[in-house]
Amino acid sequence: MTNNTMNFPHTRMRRMRFSDFSRRLMRENRLSLDDLIYPMFVTEGSMQRQAVASMPGIERLSLDLLLEEAHELYHLGIPAIALFPVIADEKKSDDAAESYNREGLVQRSVRALKDALPELGIITDVALDPFTSHGQDGLINQHGYVVNDETIAVLVKQALSHAEAGADIVAPSDMMDGRIGVIRDALEAHRHVNTRILAYSAKYASSFYGPFRDAVGSAGTLGKGNKYSYQMDPANSDEALREILLDLQEGADMIMIKPGMPYLDIIRRAKDQFGVPTFAYQVSGEYAMLKAAAMNGWLDEKQVVLESLLAFKRAGSDAILTYFAKSVAQWLQD
Repeated sequence: MTNNTMNFPHTRMRRMRFSDFSRRLMRENRLSLDDLIYPMFVTEGSMQRQAVASMPGIERLSLDLLLEEAHELYHLGIPAIALFPVIADEKKSDDAAESYNREGLVQRSVRALKDALPELGIITDVALDPFTSHGQDGLINQHGYVVNDETIAVLVKQALSHAEAGADIVAPSDMMDGRIGVIRDALEAHRHVNTRILAYSAKYASSFYGPFRDAVGSAGTLGKGNKYSYQMDPANSDEALREILLDLQEGADMIMIKPGMPYLDIIRRAKDQFGVPTFAYQVSGEYAMLKAAAMNGWLDEKQVVLESLLAFKRAGSDAILTYFAKSVAQWLQD
């Protein structure tokens, strides 16, 4: 045998991959319980458990059952939940007045959750689409166009009602221009100085939201309408950085990129440029795809879910909203 060993490199990258212990020692990113936020759907009534057909394993829960589930999530070690309401059609209106009703579903749910589990983080969605008769995230004019400043006036009332109920974080997901600054000023003026703002700064007009709209009941009211005039064009990246910068200048504490997996490049650019707490949302369509493939035996659910969430961490996410959070918490503990 001829001596060709000198032709081989001194550095063999596979050497560190040889054993489990050395792979662990050089692992750059890790997924932990601290990364997880669980989105939950709350509906009126009691003992109500309604399956979401397009999201297998996810349910709309009445407040009594939601409290039971929240206790389980808290004891699993999940730090926070994000609350999304299912509003009855008769309470929807063009002016979305139900969104800031002190005795509304969200406000009652937040008070009950904070009474029962004061250490569990509660994030509330600040947007009008569950409350409008037309399914848009804001008020519309006679031409059907979502008007910016008039919408902000309602969003401020909504955010204040959530803060007064005890929400830890309000999360404006509407994409109106300037709403973060106005909400921050209102929170400060009413002495909610520790109420944090999670700004959906780069929320794209994505087709991955379909199952979520089924879950909250806005798909029917939106009909054939779209949200292109306020949510971001999926083709754009630089624009996202401008949106994020504006929200930070207006007082956002955290930023959100939504959807998640198709927009990992946006997460990475945002984290590199701003270095602020950066959250991502593994949205309903992402959940539905992985779940359907796993249910058909095409993919290993545990392995692909953990891999997908690790990708969020690798891209720069500090926390992830995911409908897999409960399962992941159990897997991590096992």
